[in-house]
Amino acid sequence: MANLLAVKPLSQLKQEAVEEGEHTLKRSLGPVNLITLGIGAIIGAGIFVLTGQAAALHAGPAVALSFIFAGITCAFAGLCYAEFASIIPIAGSAYTYGYATLGEFVAWVIGWDLVLEYAFGAATVASGWSGYLLSLLEQIGFTPSPSLARFTTTYGNPLYFFHGKWVSAAALPMGTSTAGLQHVTGIFNVIAFVAILVITTILVIGIKESANLNSAIVIVKLGVVAIFLVLGVGFLMHHHELLQANWHPFIPPHQGTGAFGLQGIVAGASSVFFAYIGFDAVSTAAQEAKNPQRDMPIGILGSLVVCTILYILVSLTLTGLVNYHSLDVAEPVALGIDVTGVTWGSLLVKIGAVFGLGTVMLVMLLGQSRVFFSMSRDGLLPKWASSIHPKFRTPWISNIVVGTIVAFLPALLPIDKLSEMVNMGTLLAFAIVSAGVWILRRRHPDLERPFKTPLVPLVPILGVLSAGYLMLNLPMLTWIVVGAWLVIGLIIYFTYSTKHSKVQAGLLK
Repeated sequence: MANLLAVKPLSQLKQEAVEEGEHTLKRSLGPVNLITLGIGAIIGAGIFVLTGQAAALHAGPAVALSFIFAGITCAFAGLCYAEFASIIPIAGSAYTYGYATLGEFVAWVIGWDLVLEYAFGAATVASGWSGYLLSLLEQIGFTPSPSLARFTTTYGNPLYFFHGKWVSAAALPMGTSTAGLQHVTGIFNVIAFVAILVITTILVIGIKESANLNSAIVIVKLGVVAIFLVLGVGFLMHHHELLQANWHPFIPPHQGTGAFGLQGIVAGASSVFFAYIGFDAVSTAAQEAKNPQRDMPIGILGSLVVCTILYILVSLTLTGLVNYHSLDVAEPVALGIDVTGVTWGSLLVKIGAVFGLGTVMLVMLLGQSRVFFSMSRDGLLPKWASSIHPKFRTPWISNIVVGTIVAFLPALLPIDKLSEMVNMGTLLAFAIVSAGVWILRRRHPDLERPFKTPLVPLVPILGVLSAGYLMLNLPMLTWIVVGAWLVIGLIIYFTYSTKHSKVQAGLLK
């Protein structure tokens, strides 16, 4: 048992942080790259996909309060992440921080959990991306034939032809009968499948190229969000009756476990928590930052503040434009902008969503491959996962294997099931990082800390408690899937990892 709780020495982590050469990750990211990396992940899935689901299924118009609750929880964890990232600028995020403070077994659990989290995260976004692309194509005049439409959604999911567009049942206006509407049943979402493969190719080519592409698209994405807010708020200012109808009641009455009322607001916060994974993804790129001690806290906290404000504004505007009952679709913002009747604005928002969700997939798959890389470097996974391409200096085999597997998820599973799988890993990572900061303060009080979390131990304790509370409000299916995934992970850990662990073997120098 003592070996399972062995921690990775801080001296070794600091040594790895300064390694150079063709077998190490290339340091090429500055503070702007890191902030836009975080915004690239945070502003995307949450605004363009999850806001509608959380409103329709859990919180109603009060989804804005869900984002505030989730943002406060993230603030506690974000401060702890910033301290760790400034001390231990290593790829691996919460996995590495857990290894340094809570021991190998806990590190394995969170690392293995992060792999699942990023996989379902990228898949969720790919599914939403597919929905926006289809909506965009239909707006510019390309409507798929019934035979093609079957390959734009997941297996068994019905699409109905309504007013010249293929839509899911949830996107039909309330009270609309599906009887007599032309419909098809999905077979395989080819659009989402190809999207993941393209993003994987970009990541193999290089982190700097990926980050520059992300930065350019983030600028476009923020512009699109601004257009949506200006057009949406302007429309609502001239249509007070629509706002009053859609916001009444602002907190719908309780209708069962996790649906509306105060419990629905908490359940909504749990469901949108994946939207905030961006700053966790920033920390996975620590080994590729030029000056991580200074830039990592800037990237983590800067992206968190910007995005929380935008989430609240967009969720209020969206639920004002569209009744929350109609928002359980892959492209809720597209529905909202269509209400305004501004054709050019609708077109721009959909184009921005298509490009914007692409950057989220990029950051999700980047984070997953870097966790794989770190676990392999420690001997807990096979060597191929940390193999660096001699020209591109990226973990190319890990990228290809992970990307290929993830590509099948959005092609086969519906978006509501995918999004439910993600949040457990995020919340568990936040709880472990928060606890780790307090433990490291006790064990190594004199350690140099370029950034210090304020009010320790209060902030770490609040981080653990708030994350734990949100975990308790996740659907049972999430617990079952994560439990099954951890069982698989434990089999690998006890049959392979314990025999090849460099920490346990005493091979670290």
